[in-house]
Amino acid sequence: MYLRVLSFDDVDHPYGDEDEAALEAEVNGNWTPQEKALHEARLKAKAKRRVRKSSSRSESLSESLSGELADGDSYSSKGKVPVPNDRKSRTGKGRGLPKKGGAGGKGVWGAAGMVYEVEEPDAKDPNYDEVAQGDTVYATVVPEVDERELEKTVNPIVREYFEHGDTKEVQMLLKELNLGHHKYEFSSLAVSLSLEGKASHRELTSRLLRDLVGKVLSDSDMARAFDKILKELPDLMLDTPEAPQMLGQFIARAIADHALPMAFLDRYKGKVDCDHARAALDRAAVLLSMKREMVRLDNVWGVGGGLRPVKHLVKEMNFLLKEYLVSGEVKEAERCLRDLEVPHFHHELVYEAVVMVLESKGDTAVKMCKLLQAFWKIGLITVDQMNRGFQRVYDELPEINLDVPHAHSIMESFTDLCYQESVITKQLRDSCPSRGRKRFVSEGDGGLIKN
Repeated sequence: MYLRVLSFDDVDHPYGDEDEAALEAEVNGNWTPQEKALHEARLKAKAKRRVRKSSSRSESLSESLSGELADGDSYSSKGKVPVPNDRKSRTGKGRGLPKKGGAGGKGVWGAAGMVYEVEEPDAKDPNYDEVAQGDTVYATVVPEVDERELEKTVNPIVREYFEHGDTKEVQMLLKELNLGHHKYEFSSLAVSLSLEGKASHRELTSRLLRDLVGKVLSDSDMARAFDKILKELPDLMLDTPEAPQMLGQFIARAIADHALPMAFLDRYKGKVDCDHARAALDRAAVLLSMKREMVRLDNVWGVGGGLRPVKHLVKEMNFLLKEYLVSGEVKEAERCLRDLEVPHFHHELVYEAVVMVLESKGDTAVKMCKLLQAFWKIGLITVDQMNRGFQRVYDELPEINLDVPHAHSIMESFTDLCYQESVITKQLRDSCPSRGRKRFVSEGDGGLIKN
């Protein structure tokens, strides 16, 4: 059987004449039918590659010629050097536009300016179940605050609350956070921060705990918070040695404010091994037994700064000055004034001190001048507060003169003494009102001088 392999009219043969004759002789000679079929397939594949190669050469040549005639058409990219950052097709196919209209690429969700709207469930979806689907609810999911990030999140809220004192704002911020099962730790962190602060901070913390119970925190959350603080007392004492006594006051105030259940202390009877925790619980029990008839231990933290009524602050300053006149202790008076935590109200102390000088006798003027001088030197009373206190007395001097006939002369001598001790300025001393001189000639006496 004779097989003709291939014959091409427009393409060169893959082999020469001698090779072809030798192959035909071998095919007609000793090859099996399978070998013959394999050989024929190889020859056909090689011929196709030869034809494809020659056709691509002719096509690229024609396109390059047409590109030159078209003055460098950018869409005919075959045979040209690719331009850097060129997003056009390298194969010469398509219109040369960016892939996916510029919306493709890693990390890209769509084209620039595209706004995605809420998609409604598709009823034609094979997984759509009308009975089980129900109403579609879209809600904002707030992730739970991690335990490691809890302190960084809570501390700014508490410190800001110490400045404004608005418990409602703290409630709003806590509702926006998802504290999860770490919600009780907010109370323990707030108490720990207040232990390192001032008495006014502890008063604000007690009010915050009272207002959070029933709205953001529960009684059990508050109990867990104080349980944690009792366990951390040895560490808290490193920075605040008085932590056990303060914690006992916190517990007593919380129970009185109904923020802690009354059975909180009963749970620890005979079950406390730490001496510091036992001291805190004993302190709370003593305070509750002394104030059992009171609804709240309002004065457990003393005077709460500017949050207290003005009448109460005036009363405290009067008591401070009277105690100083008896004892003469400047340091004790300084400590009491600092504990009031009302630097904006120190002009009231200056006013009360000057009025006491006008209404009293003896060496009161010298003692008060010494006290004001001490407060002035350490910067406890500023120049603005000092001037304001004296100016208030100047304005009310006519009324004071009704009760103290010699008020003008006493005021002049006291201002001179304060100026000599560098307590007040020369301008303030000169602005002191003086009583008008008595007229010796009357209009109706005809110019006669009175005896």
